[in-house]
Amino acid sequence: MINIFKRNYSVMLVFLITLVISKIVSAQSTPVTLPTVNLGFQSTSNPGEIVGTIKLILMMTVLTLAPAILIMMTGFTRILIVLSFLRQAMGVQQLPPNQLLVGLSLFLTFFVMNPAFKEINEKAVTPYVNGTISQDAAIEGALNPLRRFMFAQTRDQDLGFFVKMARVEQPKTRADVPTIVLIPAFIVSELKTAFMIGFIIFLPFLIIDIVAASVLMAMGMMMVPPAVVSLPFKIMLFVLVDGWTLLIGSMVKSFG
Repeated sequence: MINIFKRNYSVMLVFLITLVISKIVSAQSTPVTLPTVNLGFQSTSNPGEIVGTIKLILMMTVLTLAPAILIMMTGFTRILIVLSFLRQAMGVQQLPPNQLLVGLSLFLTFFVMNPAFKEINEKAVTPYVNGTISQDAAIEGALNPLRRFMFAQTRDQDLGFFVKMARVEQPKTRADVPTIVLIPAFIVSELKTAFMIGFIIFLPFLIIDIVAASVLMAMGMMMVPPAVVSLPFKIMLFVLVDGWTLLIGSMVKSFG
């Protein structure tokens, strides 16, 4: 009986809402304008329209790949991996949360990449919007600061490895290195640097874990997990040495 009443009540409620909306629409003195989107194909004899459509599709594709470009061509990878190593070394699996680590890594990336982004805006984005340079010149102007940043952080051995793997002509200068070769070399170098920093971060926390395990074993408290005892001491050590400022400052300086 209760279910029947609930069903009838729901039907009446929907009917009343529909009646009120139709009444409001019919009371309008002017017709209601609704947005519409039309998709289709049409023939054209103007090649410029085809070129414009292709450019629009390519621009939308670039916007879709913008997150990957931000991750792979900036310092975001190094910063996020180092912060993840810190969380693992301290033994706090959920603190700070992933959203906070990603957000902090993102803003630190903007801080580190600010000179390059400023140059891109001045030499590529603004002139292209004003119509003073072509699209090809804007792309080149945007790539040059990113290439300089990636070259500064890429090891020569990694760059030589990918040049060899690509089977391209041996470049004489850095300008001759294709961007498609530079990007993976930069990513591998960033991974190596991040793991080296992570190893250094692990050492002091590992010593605390070893000391805690040794003390517990000497006291005969083998059933107590060493992480339970060492975690407060690791947090205290990190706070006393002002760990966040020290770590973030060292990471930012590593991009210099």
